Amino acid sequence: MDDGARNSVAAGWRTEVGMPSLPEVYRTVHIAANASVWRKLFAFAGPGYLVAVGYMDPGNWATDLAGGSAFGYTLLSVILMSNLMAILLQALSAKLGIVTGRDLAQACRDHYSRPVALMLWFLCEIAICACDLAEVIGTAIALQLLFGIPLIWGVVITAADVLLILMLQQRGFRYLEAFVMALILIIAGCFLFEILASQPDVAAVLAGFVPSAEIVRNPEMLYIAIGILGATVMPHNLYLHSSIVQTRRFEETAGGKREAIKYATIDSTIALMFALFINAAILITAAATFHVAGKTDVAEIQEAYRLLTPMLGVGLASTLFAVALLASGQNSTITATLAGQIVMEGFLRVRLPAWLRRLVTRLIAIVPAIIVTALYGERGTAQLLILSQVILSMQLPFAVIPLVKFTSDPAKMGRFVNPRWIKWLAWSVAGLIVTLNVKLLADWVGLTDLLFDH
Repeated sequence: MDDGARNSVAAGWRTEVGMPSLPEVYRTVHIAANASVWRKLFAFAGPGYLVAVGYMDPGNWATDLAGGSAFGYTLLSVILMSNLMAILLQALSAKLGIVTGRDLAQACRDHYSRPVALMLWFLCEIAICACDLAEVIGTAIALQLLFGIPLIWGVVITAADVLLILMLQQRGFRYLEAFVMALILIIAGCFLFEILASQPDVAAVLAGFVPSAEIVRNPEMLYIAIGILGATVMPHNLYLHSSIVQTRRFEETAGGKREAIKYATIDSTIALMFALFINAAILITAAATFHVAGKTDVAEIQEAYRLLTPMLGVGLASTLFAVALLASGQNSTITATLAGQIVMEGFLRVRLPAWLRRLVTRLIAIVPAIIVTALYGERGTAQLLILSQVILSMQLPFAVIPLVKFTSDPAKMGRFVNPRWIKWLAWSVAGLIVTLNVKLLADWVGLTDLLFDH
């Protein structure tokens, strides 16, 4: 970037760029300036898949299973719409990190007053804990289904996954990315098998991708729909992506940043298409297997596991379902770890050892999981999974609005400011998210009793 553009961007911020988040991996992946297009695609590939993991975590399973069994293919349109929103917002998140050298947390701390920044930090921590809660429960359920480990003990065991993450981080960021990609391929393969075994009605599936007004009119359907939105477009992923794109050592020029934005957007878009396939596959499998057979109340992952093999008549159906769940839970622990570190360092400038930050986050998630498991059993864990995703959705505007505001500000972004059509599209997405959340709050009182009615 030339001096004029650099000054234009700097003028929009109150302070200079400080210590980068995740300093141990900052700009550690070299990008050769004279490399071919394919080599550059490969070099930039990775951060998008870490982001996509959050869009296929165990919380998605609960909302997708509940939506598919209760309402058939109708909510496929919500999954598609949510994924398109995610593609746009993650592209803006990557652009913010590449252009300004700030992640979203650092940008919020720099722009807003301290009380507002602290409020945004607190809300984001709630979202991370809600996400971590889904991972704890999902991993514990997978351990129970595959190895017969009691649910409560499975919840406790999940605290040990911090060792796996530390081992991968020490070997280098590319090893972490490769591990994530391998698990995503396992999940995708398992659900490709499930779709083929369930033999869904292709015409009905295609019709499900067309939006229906009934989604807004039906409070129960809207509750699940917003849960899907919360499980798909995840607030802490916006903070995560704006940081991990800075692991690439691209040229600090206008051309270098423009190229980095292009390849980072391609990376996240392709990765999110994997997430679209997996989320849609879960809902399609539930609709084709349970809803068609009249079992419209299958929301528990354990119940889906028990029913898949006998209803499909395929011996591997339940086992692969549980294997994919375990891969999903383990994968999702990585994003929560990194996001938690980025958010705490960015908002508070507090740097804790990675193992300590992970353990604190995980313990906060374990306590409510143990309580609900003890009080409500399997049904309680399923309801808690869905509730965690609704909590994520409720926090979403507090991450989306600052992101759109910053990337639409020419003083902060210089020549990389959002063009008018992207600005209007992004603000429309933010408005839709806020509107849906207000509608959910209006229906909340009636649905609270329904949620834990047993």
